[in-house]
Amino acid sequence: MAITIMSWLLAIPLLGMATGLRATIPMAVLCWFAWLGYLPVQGTWAAWTARIAAVALFTVLALSECAADKFSRMLDSTAPGPLTARLVFGGLVGSIAATAMNGQGLEGVLLGVVGAALGAFAGSMLRREMAERMCCAEWPFALAEDLIALLCAFFALRVVTN
Repeated sequence: MAITIMSWLLAIPLLGMATGLRATIPMAVLCWFAWLGYLPVQGTWAAWTARIAAVALFTVLALSECAADKFSRMLDSTAPGPLTARLVFGGLVGSIAATAMNGQGLEGVLLGVVGAALGAFAGSMLRREMAERMCCAEWPFALAEDLIALLCAFFALRVVTN
């Protein structure tokens, strides 16, 4: 019981936070976990995440997002469009993780959305602040965000699947 509660309170908001940093990396990692059979989504509404088409689509989207984020012309992650995408994907990964843990999808949505909002705003502020303090471009910090989002998503899904 305690482990299940910790999984919910740690893993789902962490997935959301990673989604706030990079909208599609956690979804891509989740699809890989499902396709490899680690995330138990068979027989649920989320079974589509275990299909190779979903794995390929979200992997390409994640790689594209990582590449595009390095350009200065990209919108800030807290601008209305990118923030909405992060909140939607945060809710989606939260709901899928909750479903995989035999829980209520709505609770997963709420935890994922809260995590995504925190990740988007904190990531944006930290990235800008670090670049200003070190008097350098933001792209090295964008690379760090990519790695942090990937590691957080992987860790959160390991918690969900154990």
